Amino acid sequence: MTASNHLKSIPSSDASLSKGTDYERLAERFRPIFSRIADGALERERLRSLPYEPIEWLRKAGFGAVRIPVEQGGAGASLPQLVQLLIELATADSNIPQALRGHFAFVEDRLNAEPGPARDEWFRRFVAGELVGNAWTEVGGVAIGDVITRVHRDGDGWVINGEKYYSTGSIFADWIDVFARDEDGRDVIAAVRTNQPGVQRSDDWDGFGQRTTGSGTTRFEAARVDTDDVIDFTSRFKYQTAFYQLVLLAVLAGSGHAALRDIAREVRARKRIFSHGNAPSFAQDPQIQQVVGEVAARVFAAEAAAVRASEASQRAYEARFGSDEQAEHRANVDAELDSARAQIVVSDLVLRATTELFNALGASGSSAAKGLDRHWRNARTAASHNPLVFKARIVGDWEINGTEPPYVWAIGSGAGTQSAA
Repeated sequence: MTASNHLKSIPSSDASLSKGTDYERLAERFRPIFSRIADGALERERLRSLPYEPIEWLRKAGFGAVRIPVEQGGAGASLPQLVQLLIELATADSNIPQALRGHFAFVEDRLNAEPGPARDEWFRRFVAGELVGNAWTEVGGVAIGDVITRVHRDGDGWVINGEKYYSTGSIFADWIDVFARDEDGRDVIAAVRTNQPGVQRSDDWDGFGQRTTGSGTTRFEAARVDTDDVIDFTSRFKYQTAFYQLVLLAVLAGSGHAALRDIAREVRARKRIFSHGNAPSFAQDPQIQQVVGEVAARVFAAEAAAVRASEASQRAYEARFGSDEQAEHRANVDAELDSARAQIVVSDLVLRATTELFNALGASGSSAAKGLDRHWRNARTAASHNPLVFKARIVGDWEINGTEPPYVWAIGSGAGTQSAA
């Protein structure tokens, strides 16, 4: 395990960076799959059926490699383009981009890693369709900043033991990105293969929304880890916290789009009217049109904010391989602040949109068979991942006092070492 100084820029050919591609051409590759995913989304919700097949469609189509540079076999998409794609996918089924959140975060980390054979091997894996899940959070008596999961040397490799919750997407993955501590007390990331007896994955997530993300418990019992796949946490990409929030912003914006799609369809198809309405059909009633128009405006603003928030993270990625450390630092600060600003407003916009859609329908809109409530439940769950009041305070502290935002935070039962923070 070798630590690297992340603040030191690493020279890289500009052509080797993922700076963007023709978005429409890229999206057209996946839109037929998104359509198939949307067709089964309501049924998966009703049955709480995990989306193994849809994720397999995406895997085979190369969705997990869209951020990999073109010369390495990927699509070379920029971060704003990835967010746009995730919004389109979330419109089809908001569970799936969240299930892939850990994958794209690990991809981003490898994009920021030192060029060389180890990074090239990960790129090859991503292009081949291999997916990575996430297992960072521990529950129970673990103190804030501490981690119980441990890795230790064993022969020519390593062994990992521990238990994680909220391990989103890991049940679908070939690898799991695990936050752990080594025998020397250093925080590390262990990339653990899932096809071994020492990895046990459970779908025991009990949230009322985002129920098919595969966000349950993962246990590691003497699971093997290759030496090259134990990575010093200090080398982790700096804008990681912002990146994780960008995926949630895409989930929220996509949930809003799905709600708008469904409410417009319901209004068009509705035959019954109210005696105190304003038109012979719901579709022609100006007050109903106003409700749908306001929902559309909120969804538009949510998507615009989500995409705009991703631009600073793209700048941070590109600056990582430049020669201006101050520019890289500013971009990382901007990435954190912009993602926080967007979370504060996008959460409100989408939660209002997914609530107010019911003002355009009668009691029939609450039918469980229609599942319109899932859009609010999914949005409420995604918006609850990190307390928004803390984000607002961080932004306010920056605006008033110039206090830089935290780049990584931890959650736990009380005061601990806070090494991860």
